[in-house]
This record gives sequence, C-alpha cells and structure tokens, in this order.
Amino acid sequence: MQPAQRTARGRRATPAAALLIAVLAAAGLSGCTGSGSKPGGDDSASDDSGTSVSAEPGRYNSLPEACGAVSAKTLRKLLPGGTQDDKAYDGQATVTYDIDRRDGCRWKLATPSGTRYLTLDFERVVSYDPSVSDDDRALELYEKKAAAADIPDAPASPSAGASDDDASSSPDAGASASAESSGSSGKGGASPDGGRSGAGSEKGNTGDKGRTSSPGAGDDESSSSDGSASENPDATAPRRLDDLADDAFLDDQLITKDSGIHRDITVVFRSSNVIATIEYDEWSTNKKDIPESEELQANAEDLAQELTGRLTE
Repeated sequence: MQPAQRTARGRRATPAAALLIAVLAAAGLSGCTGSGSKPGGDDSASDDSGTSVSAEPGRYNSLPEACGAVSAKTLRKLLPGGTQDDKAYDGQATVTYDIDRRDGCRWKLATPSGTRYLTLDFERVVSYDPSVSDDDRALELYEKKAAAADIPDAPASPSAGASDDDASSSPDAGASASAESSGSSGKGGASPDGGRSGAGSEKGNTGDKGRTSSPGAGDDESSSSDGSASENPDATAPRRLDDLADDAFLDDQLITKDSGIHRDITVVFRSSNVIATIEYDEWSTNKKDIPESEELQANAEDLAQELTGRLTE
C-alpha cells in the first residue's frame, strides 16, 4: 500500500510544482522587463504626460448679453443727438448660434452733423487641446488680431537705451539723423512708428484704409488747430494699452471716400479667455469736418473699462 500512496502523492504534487514554476517564471520575466527599461525613456515620458493632466480652463464660462452690456448713460455719450426714448439705443443683436461662446450688438445714430456707429463683439475662447490652456489660446488669437492691425510691439527699454548710446557715440549720428529728417520732411514727414503713416496715405489714395496719428494728418488747417496732437503725435497713434485688462490695443484709421470722410476707432482687449472688440466710427459728408481722434479714442477706452466690469466668472 505504501508505493501506491507515494504514487498518488507524487501525482498530487505535480500540478502544484508546475504552478510554482509558472509564477516564478512570470516574476522573472517581469523583473527582466523592468530592469531593461531606460530612465527617462518612452515609458517615463508617458507617465509624466498622462492624459489625466490637462491645461487649466479659462476664468469665464459665459458671456454678458452684448446689447445690455453698455449703460444708457454711456450710449448717449458715445452716440449723442438722440432723444430719451430713441429706439436706436436699443441696439441690434448680432446673429449667433451659441451666446455662451460669442455675442455682439450694433448701434447706429444719424444726426444732421454726421452718423456714429458702435459695434461690440464678445468672444469666449475654448481650447480643445489638453496641452494648451484657454488663456493661452485666447492670447494667441489676440496677438493675431494685433498683427493684422499692424499694432507695434511695446518698446523694450534696454534695447532702446543701447540704441541711444550707439547713436550718441557715433560721430556722424547727428548729421545722419538731420539728413534723414530733412529728406523725409520733403516726402510728407516721418511717422513716429517707422513710416506707417506714409503707407497709410498711399492706401487712402486708393480708397483703402489709411492710418493717421493725429486728426487731419497732411491737412495744414486741421493740424494747426489741434495743438495737443501736433505736440505729441504718439498720444493718438495706434498703440498697445497697458492699463486695460490683461492685454489691449487701440487702432485709429482716418478714411476718405467720395461720399465723405470717417474715422474708425477699434479697441480690442483680452481678459483671461474672453476677447472683446469695440468698433467706434464717426462719419461726415463734409470732408473738411474731420472727426477728432482725442474724443473718439477717449470714449472707446472708457467703454472698454466699463465692459471689463461686465464680465462675470
């Protein structure tokens, strides 16, 4: 009986031994695989950039109703000449299919002295790339708008100082600057932003939009009546605005056509993932009645400041 029992015990022990061998073999393969991976390899990169980690969403998840975003007092200031119950102050809503992503409104008020237009557009930017935040995507779109409007970058102080030093150290710097100044004055004057006013004048002759840094640029009568603009032309030139939202710029264009003359002021600002665009225009059928930059720009900037308070998180 003992041999039979030993044989039975031997058969019962065989599956257990096989299972133990399989476990040990699997553990050995796993250890070899782990030891063979290189630090910083593909496996490590995959762990570090797991899909569960994504860029932060923007501050805003909705937009204000555009036609109700501007106060009645501000509307009457920007569009003077209307009556208390003028329907023009109600505005005309822009057609949109998702008011949480985009909304706009347009106002128009005509008076005997001219017509003013005000257009407002809100855009809430959402990034569908998990590696790019809503704010970064909005900043990218904002910079594209600034580039399309040919808005100059803010000057860098260190490089500007170096340029001044280089210019002063050159013995011929003064003569060269004088020659350039006299040469450019014979061609209509140099623009403070590198000659863009000259390019704008050429565009204006063809009916396209031409930029001016002060009311009536190129018109002796108009420029002489505006002392502040002639003393500081940069004050009204297209520029970036440092004291408005996260980023902002202002564009000023004076356009002359056969039907009359109009000045278009555009202010674009970005607050987190929302981009707001204000277009404020004044038209006149009398080409000698040139709309002034100072008033229109001040009104547009005041409206932009007001709108930043209308955005709700």
